[in-house]
Amino acid sequence: SFLKMKHSILSLGFSDVSIAGTTGTTIQTLSMSAEAADRVAVSGSRPSTPPQTSWFEFLLDEMLLENHLQKSHPDPVPVQLVIQFLEQAAKPSVNEQNQVQPPADNRRNRTLKLLALKVAAHLKWDLDVLEKGLTIPVLNMLLNELLCVSKVPPGVKHVDLDLSTLPPTTAMAVIIYNRWAIRTIVLSSFPEKQTKPGPHQMNMDYMVLCHCLLLQLKEQAADSIMVLEGSLGLKKDFYIHTLRTLDLLAADPSTANGETESSTAGLRISADELHCQVHYDLGGIFFQQGCSDQLAYEKAREHFQQTRELLLKFDLTLHVHLDEKRLAGYWNACRALTGALDPSDTQLNPYGQINIIEGSSFPQALVEAFIKDNVSLKHLVRGLDEVCHKLCVCNAVRDALQGEVLSVRFHQLLHKPRKHVVDFMLEVCTRSLDKDRSSETSKRKMVIFLKCVGLKPHLVFVVTAHKLFTELLKEEDRKILVEQMRKRSATVNLCAKPLPSFYDIPAAASVNIGQLEQQLILCLDARRIRQILIELHSMAERPFWRVNNKWEVPPDYINVILNIKDNLTKDLVYILMAKGLHCITVKDFAHTRQLFSACLELVTEFSPKLRQVMLNEMLLLEVRAHETGVAEGSNVRPPPDLVSRVRGYLEMRIHDLPLRQIVGEECVAFMLNWRENEYLTLQVPQQLVMNNPYIKLGQLLASTCKELPGPKESRRTAKELWEVVVQICSVSNQHKRNSDGRVSLIKQRESSMGILQRSRFITFIKKLREPLVLTTLISLFVRFHSIVRDDIVNEVTAEYLAIWPSTLANMQAVDVEAVAVTVKELVTYALTLNPNNQSWLITQADIYFVTNQYSAALHFYLQAGAVCSDFFTKAVAPDVYTDQVLKRMIKCCSMLNCHTQVAVLCQFLREVDYMTAFKALQEQNSHDAMDSFYDYIWDVTILEYLTHIHHKRGESEKRQIAIKAIGQTELNASNPEEVLQLAAQKRKKKFLQAMAKLYF
Repeated sequence: SFLKMKHSILSLGFSDVSIAGTTGTTIQTLSMSAEAADRVAVSGSRPSTPPQTSWFEFLLDEMLLENHLQKSHPDPVPVQLVIQFLEQAAKPSVNEQNQVQPPADNRRNRTLKLLALKVAAHLKWDLDVLEKGLTIPVLNMLLNELLCVSKVPPGVKHVDLDLSTLPPTTAMAVIIYNRWAIRTIVLSSFPEKQTKPGPHQMNMDYMVLCHCLLLQLKEQAADSIMVLEGSLGLKKDFYIHTLRTLDLLAADPSTANGETESSTAGLRISADELHCQVHYDLGGIFFQQGCSDQLAYEKAREHFQQTRELLLKFDLTLHVHLDEKRLAGYWNACRALTGALDPSDTQLNPYGQINIIEGSSFPQALVEAFIKDNVSLKHLVRGLDEVCHKLCVCNAVRDALQGEVLSVRFHQLLHKPRKHVVDFMLEVCTRSLDKDRSSETSKRKMVIFLKCVGLKPHLVFVVTAHKLFTELLKEEDRKILVEQMRKRSATVNLCAKPLPSFYDIPAAASVNIGQLEQQLILCLDARRIRQILIELHSMAERPFWRVNNKWEVPPDYINVILNIKDNLTKDLVYILMAKGLHCITVKDFAHTRQLFSACLELVTEFSPKLRQVMLNEMLLLEVRAHETGVAEGSNVRPPPDLVSRVRGYLEMRIHDLPLRQIVGEECVAFMLNWRENEYLTLQVPQQLVMNNPYIKLGQLLASTCKELPGPKESRRTAKELWEVVVQICSVSNQHKRNSDGRVSLIKQRESSMGILQRSRFITFIKKLREPLVLTTLISLFVRFHSIVRDDIVNEVTAEYLAIWPSTLANMQAVDVEAVAVTVKELVTYALTLNPNNQSWLITQADIYFVTNQYSAALHFYLQAGAVCSDFFTKAVAPDVYTDQVLKRMIKCCSMLNCHTQVAVLCQFLREVDYMTAFKALQEQNSHDAMDSFYDYIWDVTILEYLTHIHHKRGESEKRQIAIKAIGQTELNASNPEEVLQLAAQKRKKKFLQAMAKLYF
């Protein structure tokens, strides 16, 4: 019976390894019984606690599953639900003759399978999670159900499928299944920890089932590898089923997967993210095969290299689930096994470094030198002393960190150390201890070691003054220990004559001051800074805020700080603020908060003015910290407290208080970015609006955005914003009277009438990221640019152009070059925030078009079409590819001498432009692929003209290609209009995709 069962298992076939499909009821029953045995074993070892929700309750309430999965600690957990649903769906039935029958294909069982798939979709098909929670047979059954609902053609091997032609979710199901197949092979090769025998281990049927599954997976591993390697050639984004798309399929199961919205309505997985995961999985299987095939290690290294490179692209890897530590291990192992280690690699681990050393002739040569030295005992090679000393020091530091006794050799070395040996020892101590990650025990052992070294009278000063010593000990502990060490060293050496040494030179006061100043420059701890300043002021009375010329505070605050009477307090305030401002520039916000908080606490005691200054700077800190988080991918709204503080600053009444305009600038940008338009428009005090140009700009932008699109009579604010921007981009002429009385023009300079300089205006714009605000500014500058260029034929397009004036009062006063540069900078910046905004892409394309940069213009026209059509898998909306845009694309192709592309694009117009198409096809100096584009022509008139042209020129091969294109049945003029339209749409999509490959 065992042989029969094994034969039946091996004879089952579904796709690649689809053992647990609809025909595999025997296997399903076995796997479920194994799962049941597992639960019996577990429940028998602890008090019975029934789950909060039973599996059948999910059948009764269709909303219950989603609500259950959203809980922070659902009981049962998701993977347990998958097991329960599939177990119930796979239960065999018993007929009236008491015979066991396969599970019925009824609504109940189909719903249970769908529920299991929905749980997996909630887990985002994370194989790491599924593999840890499900056994191989259960996961095999689950993924076969995914193949089934994704409409993978039954009976066809996955390796024979063309993934590029499959609907996105279908292709993704095939990829997930084959990823699991090779991952299972790799995981099965790892040794497992032996556990006490229980029902799970003793279930022979279950063990046979797992063995048979693994056997077939291994037999078809080559096919799975080919499928995954083929997926790496797909450059489009992928989609995977979600709870919603599974519901869509369940609502109409007869609909083909690729023809419903569910095909692209699932969870989007970018091509890079999928390729990263596939490279990692392929690297694992090739590494596993390397033990029998050395070349497989080379393949594994290449795949892991690709994985590492792709990982660097992601700020946040939402859909890549891999163990980066294991990847690093794989990477180092592959490089060692393939001899690809680089000695200059700074990230090489010790094992890799030893491999490189062992591969060179250096170790053996060193050993030979030591042996010869042992024979002669005369130190024939003097350099060996240096090597021995360094090895001795490294070993001593390691012994100290491990709590072992220091060797006699090391103590002898410290008896008469040279300066470079001591310096090397302190360097080794510093580098052997990670101050941020090392345990307190390691730090304590290092202190003991330094104390031991410091007992030598000639080493007390150098050890106690070293940076590591001061960092490991608090000030009070350090002073006590230093005193103990000095006393101890003096006692030990009462009877000994001090040995002459470099370190016997007594330290001068200037040396102490220099060391303290160095510590002051490096320190970021507010308390330590204060202690250092106290020590410095006890030695010398001079302005220590001048120690480092890189310490800078805003000019607005200098007078207030330098008027502080107490010199120590003056130094402390200045240095704390300067260091805090520097930390902001390097985005070290944690240290900035500590420094500013200490400064605020200090100035609160004696200066209300400085207290408000520090509150303003701390507000700026929090605004920048939050905006930096958003720039790095966070979508968290600012806390209400922060918004309230920003409002408080903008409402602050100005009394004799130094204010930095940048605080107002970033507060305004912050409010615009978070759409606080009502507040900026209605509640900001007019006095602050008049004193701060950024607040004025913010108010005008907020008002204009509020009125969009709005009727013409509500555009007063837009006109006011227009006038402000025009003044910023204006110039004034400077004149000089000559000796003969005539006036001559010297130069033009920025007008002083603008509320701020153009460079500062650009800097302000680049702090904005709200799409509507940026669209408004782009619209304004596009209109401005069109007016100053005065070229009606070649105008740049944008949204909301109608709200701006159509003329300028004083055209001569405008800096035309400044306007052109600004509009380019603004659109380029906006696209860095959202490269998929089709309006901005069209505007960028127009800018390149009007400046005769046709290849770049075509790139952005195509990109605009791609983002709104899922890379041309759908039709491009007519409001994106208007006749004007298409005509510009035609001109771009014409100017690039791509005349066949011109002819194809002429069909896209609402009325086919035959004259332009015919003229283009007459050109013989075409730089495109010519006849390879004939398959994209659906207009029979153009194809007939092509055959005529080629016949006239005697180009028989190209004429045959054109005739073949005409002969396609779907282009027959007698076809229904729907067939002709479908043929045209099909060719449009393929042509645009081909163009994208050329110009992207």
